[in-house]
Amino acid sequence: MATGKKLVIVESPTKMKSIQGYLGDGYEVLSSVGHIRDLASKKDIPAEKKQAYGKYSIDVDNDFDPYYVISDRKTKTVAELKRALKDADEVLLATDEDREGEAIAWHLLEVLKPKVPVKRMVFHEITKDAIRAAVDKTRDLDLALVDAQETRRVLDRLYGWDVSPVLWRKVGSGREGAALSAGRVQSAATRMVVERERERMAFVTADYWDVEALAGKDGSSFTTRLARLDGASLARGTDFDDQGQLKKAVVVLDEAAARALATAVETAAEASVTALDAKPGTRSPKPPFTTSTLQQEAGRKLSMSAKHAMSVAQRLYEKGYITYMRTDSTALSTQAVTAARTQAVDLYGDKAVPLNPRTYRNNSKNAQEAHEAIRPSGEFFRRPTEVTGQLDRDEERMYDLIWKRTIASQMSDAKYETTTVTLAIEADGKKAEFTASGTVYTFKGFLEAYEEGRDEKRSDADRSDDQSLPALAVGDVLSLTDVEPKGHSTSPKPRYTEASLVKALEEKGIGRPSTFASIIDVILDRGYVTKRGQALVPSWVAFSVVRLLEEHFSELVDYDFTAALEDDLDAIARGEQKRIEWLKEFYYGSDAHVGLRNIVDNLGDIDARELNARPISDTVTLRVGKYGPYLEIVDPDKPEDTPRRVNIPDDLAPDELTPEKAQELIDAPVAGNRVLGENPANNKLVVVKDGRFGPYIEETDPETVAAVDPDTGEVLETAPAAEAPATTGKKSKAKTAAPKNRTASLFRSMSVDTIDLETALRLLDLPRVVGEDPATGEQITAQNGRFGPYLKKGTDSRSLESEAQIFDVTLEQALELYAQPKYGARRASSALKEFDADPTSGKPIRLKDGRFGPYVTDGETNATIPRGEQVDDVTFERAVQLLADKRAKGPAPKRTTKRSTTTRKTTAKK
Repeated sequence: MATGKKLVIVESPTKMKSIQGYLGDGYEVLSSVGHIRDLASKKDIPAEKKQAYGKYSIDVDNDFDPYYVISDRKTKTVAELKRALKDADEVLLATDEDREGEAIAWHLLEVLKPKVPVKRMVFHEITKDAIRAAVDKTRDLDLALVDAQETRRVLDRLYGWDVSPVLWRKVGSGREGAALSAGRVQSAATRMVVERERERMAFVTADYWDVEALAGKDGSSFTTRLARLDGASLARGTDFDDQGQLKKAVVVLDEAAARALATAVETAAEASVTALDAKPGTRSPKPPFTTSTLQQEAGRKLSMSAKHAMSVAQRLYEKGYITYMRTDSTALSTQAVTAARTQAVDLYGDKAVPLNPRTYRNNSKNAQEAHEAIRPSGEFFRRPTEVTGQLDRDEERMYDLIWKRTIASQMSDAKYETTTVTLAIEADGKKAEFTASGTVYTFKGFLEAYEEGRDEKRSDADRSDDQSLPALAVGDVLSLTDVEPKGHSTSPKPRYTEASLVKALEEKGIGRPSTFASIIDVILDRGYVTKRGQALVPSWVAFSVVRLLEEHFSELVDYDFTAALEDDLDAIARGEQKRIEWLKEFYYGSDAHVGLRNIVDNLGDIDARELNARPISDTVTLRVGKYGPYLEIVDPDKPEDTPRRVNIPDDLAPDELTPEKAQELIDAPVAGNRVLGENPANNKLVVVKDGRFGPYIEETDPETVAAVDPDTGEVLETAPAAEAPATTGKKSKAKTAAPKNRTASLFRSMSVDTIDLETALRLLDLPRVVGEDPATGEQITAQNGRFGPYLKKGTDSRSLESEAQIFDVTLEQALELYAQPKYGARRASSALKEFDADPTSGKPIRLKDGRFGPYVTDGETNATIPRGEQVDDVTFERAVQLLADKRAKGPAPKRTTKRSTTTRKTTAKK
């Protein structure tokens, strides 16, 4: 029987406590912990449904009807929600107000099937006033938003499950190939990173010189740069195209000419001021943060990945410090504008704000105007100093950034004056003109609070540095000292960073701000891109993937087509297009485009070997193989011989693999493959080698080594393998094979260049017998494994702290280790950090480094540190939050899932 309580269902468990406190005893607030169901995997579709749903979990012949299931990890959540529903007389679906949130609410409605009134409750900040207002102002479920989310989900399933298998077959196989995938947005993003690397590879550097000098007057000095010779402009980096050719007529100085001119200028020593040009200017503040601009600035100023930035912003929102963090609106409410202007005046005076409040226009026609920009929550903003100690370090830094941007967005323009001075001097029979610029801010305005970061420039030589200029007048004579010729080289476009890639994706209309972080995370996880500092460097596998997509799925990776898909999804969300008709056109095609099914059915032959090859020179080809990229070298004098292979260093970026670098790799001595000596126990040679899985030791018969360098021990020539004995043609069940050579991997602390015979023999003899347990008589061995060094006694194993202990650990130490609990206090010393007791479990929290990366644990619950977060930045509060989130998610999913009847929205329900 209903108790009169109202059941409020939110997405995140973190919100529950705050919202429960704001609403009081008349409400019960529970969390769905995100989506409670999703499209089924192939193994979860029952036999009677296989024909219709077996390929995609979508019946493409029946209006693209999806087959949803509830996973085991959500059965407990669903059961709890159903229990609470029995005691409720009303349900408030309070998921986020975006497509995903609306879809979560719809799935809850379909699974719970409440017989009490259901209302949609939305809010954009978690404050008492906002929550109470949301309860009083509910609405119906927006099925157009649900349709848009479901269309996107179906679209991505069709795209990924049709295109990804082609990549597995043609680009990679085995372990690496299985990780490859294609996606509507991730493939376009990967293509952008690869295209930028192609531009860098094709770039031709141009060299140019200029002259700098220090101009002085009355004890003050400033830097000037040669700008013109006899009235003709001097070349700058921007005057060259990407092929190193001039785009306009300018004077290009080489080193000799620049040095001669510098000597002549220093001899002349004095220059006169021929022109002074002063121009006033203004700078306006940037609008408050959207999801995209927040990710960009967090990358530039806080060095956060897009994923990390969104994780921190999510926590701030759920704790009630900022408004909803997934928005493309730059609008601020009247309440927020008043709060920002008031704080600006309090901090910087009456002139800090303009007469009228600032408004910002959204460039996106699909901006959700129901949302505000990201700003501090509440009617009165908490200053960063007021939240110190309440948040962890990253949350404090993020809040400070959002607060400053919001305040600055309502402040006055900055006013400045830029003065450019021209100095002329006769040098070596030529009129040389030097220029310098200086900017002085007459009113700082919004710059008192905040200035937006900038992405990397192509050439530092082309950037004019603002400096202070002394009072000058035309006709003044200045001394020129420290005259120095400067050489410069043009630079290719910088690689994308996460911030600049987010900006580029937004400019092209690919993806949506709420998905940018997950897009970048996917292409990093797939190995298509790696990070070098902040730069995103594509792998050679990404080159092969993009080439295949461009040649055989050109429409699907076309930027305009991908952006058009996003616009169409937005049109569905606005109710302007119909889901079924749109999916039919995308999948089956129309006059406008071919259609996914037609593309996949008519792929034709794809030459995998040619697809994964890139010529470097006439005799050298780069190939992407099962275990990574390598160089294949053909001997022009013996083209019929088996080509030689040379591995490519992992840290070599594609644009660095020039023909010269390839030849350097080919000519380099082979790492490893060096004879260390003879094993006196069996008279076999001990050789150190560098293999595809790393350096290792191998015992081999002396007759297999034909020639060895007497000075270095390097194997110069190997003997041909003995010819296999002839067989009778009748297959024998018994297999007879020569015993394999013993091998052993080097420890991480060892090097192929320094390892000696004694150490190699110890490695070959592993596992090492430490002794016997006197209590059980079982043998204890020390050995190295996939997850590090350990002891083994029967089936009981214990980790060692270092590889060196494999050789050094004594029986007494081993017995002492086995006497301690397998999990518990004995591992405390291995913790990277230790914190106070967790408030829930009452047990101390430790931060450790595990096989899958760093994690926090209280001995009962383990929570992985999210990608992008630094171990040093994890605080006690953050550790508690991670553990709480992990507990709320429940146990890891099992292999089986609970089936749920296919439930699709019907026209009647709409």
